[in-house]
Amino acid sequence: MTNVVTFPGLGLEFTLNRVAFSVFGHPVYWYGIIITCGLLLAVALCCRWAPRYGTNTDQIIDLMIFAVPAALIAIRAYYVIFNLGMFLNADGSLNWGKVIDYRDGGVAIYGAIISSAIVLLIFSHVKKLSFLSFADLGVQGLLIGQLIGRWGNFMNVEAYGGVTDLPWRMCSEKIAQELLNQGLVDTAGYQAVLDGTLGVHPTFFYESAWNFVGLILIYCVGRWARKYDGECFLLYLCWYGLGRFWIEGLRTDSLYLFGWELFGVPIRVSQLVAGVCFVVAGALLIYNRFRPHDPAKMYVNRLAAQRTQETPAPQAAEDSESEREEK
Repeated sequence: MTNVVTFPGLGLEFTLNRVAFSVFGHPVYWYGIIITCGLLLAVALCCRWAPRYGTNTDQIIDLMIFAVPAALIAIRAYYVIFNLGMFLNADGSLNWGKVIDYRDGGVAIYGAIISSAIVLLIFSHVKKLSFLSFADLGVQGLLIGQLIGRWGNFMNVEAYGGVTDLPWRMCSEKIAQELLNQGLVDTAGYQAVLDGTLGVHPTFFYESAWNFVGLILIYCVGRWARKYDGECFLLYLCWYGLGRFWIEGLRTDSLYLFGWELFGVPIRVSQLVAGVCFVVAGALLIYNRFRPHDPAKMYVNRLAAQRTQETPAPQAAEDSESEREEK
């Protein structure tokens, strides 16, 4: 499970092992450790930023109790649905053993995004919270998890792009063999990847860097420039959609939409979803940009106003205390 990965144009070399350590003979993978670290950091920072969006730590923890299990199911379900042939038995029935075996690395982040939005929608309705305000905070947690989680792909030597000779090209024997097996290079190309003349796009890094910039942008908007509930949420969909649309077009391991084609080109599921998110969210951002927004209508400000009305004025409280003493 050890792979030597090089970036010859940068003079870098890494020896990577998917397995961090073993517990009673069962391997614990770096991928899972990195994903867990991203999740914990996301929750910790969202708890710190929560008051800006009218929520608190208890509500975030309560949400995570439902959101995390749902995401674990959804990231696998999304991958299985759009890669169904890998999980069928010879008679066409579903091989549930393969479906629930996460060790093959077959997961998709869009499953977590979709499931998290659904869980938050239900949670907000039950708890009588603002979905859009909570989502403004939640997308920042998503970006933290995504930008850290992509480094799990690096440890697995996966989620890379097509062949390139750019200075930051990534090379390894595993990559060369997979490119050859997929018919993306011939024997000469295989050798070129082995000796570092050619390599692949490190798309895991592209997406991690893109999400880091997006996090800074959305954090700044949320802290200093947010004009309405849902603005950060729309900005996330627009920013991530744009980046993922571009990056997905470079990847060699995309999920395809049931073999469907558009103008003779197979439709990549994630690229289609990203494109729709970018267009719809971008249009809504532009529309809302030219609409007047009353700050008092934002959820966090409405909560603050409600609490002010419910808190008795100091003089009124003193008068009540005096009346009780007289009685």
